[in-house]
Amino acid sequence: MTRTAHHPSDALLLSHAAGRLPAGLALVVAVHVERCARCAAYVGLLEAAGGALLDETPPVEMHADALAHALATLDAPPADAPAAALQQGPPPLPVGEAWPAALAGSQVAPWRWIGPGMRYSRVRLPGDDGVIVFLLRLAAGKYLPQHAHSGREFTQVLCGSFHDGRAQFGAGDFDATGAGVHHLPVVQSDGECVCLTAVQGRLQFDSFYGRVLGQLAGLS
Repeated sequence: MTRTAHHPSDALLLSHAAGRLPAGLALVVAVHVERCARCAAYVGLLEAAGGALLDETPPVEMHADALAHALATLDAPPADAPAAALQQGPPPLPVGEAWPAALAGSQVAPWRWIGPGMRYSRVRLPGDDGVIVFLLRLAAGKYLPQHAHSGREFTQVLCGSFHDGRAQFGAGDFDATGAGVHHLPVVQSDGECVCLTAVQGRLQFDSFYGRVLGQLAGLS
């Protein structure tokens, strides 16, 4: 696990542990928890407390076919995902980096070129909760054009680092932004930066170049 400087808030971790986050946002939090000992311990405590509460809850009669229905749902692949795509592994990362285990159930597309030193990969989860999940791989000195948000944006840094005018975020760091945040993430000089990001709503780019880039990546 990586030592981190920026973590999800306690309230956000509580929402994650309680299963109240949309799947796309929950995935980014899960990747952070996987790589952060402090947050993993806190989520473990929250889940244990939730389990104790469930143990004290009076039992409720279930439908006779509830178990069969649940098992059938678990065994069935998502209806909108071709079998070949489900077997496709994630694209390569920089040498020495490994994919988070939390991504194992997702469909991760190959890297797509969207500009010099800039690549993008769409991540698809079973079902559609209106959250866009993607990976960005940017070379040192590259940047995501200045933008604002119409909804929440969660970012987990897998490797490298960036600075967006508010703070520097390195490998293992988590950033949660939303409406009112206006920033320009710039990759620092310590090598490529790969981030997993989930966007609820759309990114609102300031420049024509940003809007073109956003359209190429399906973000605006």
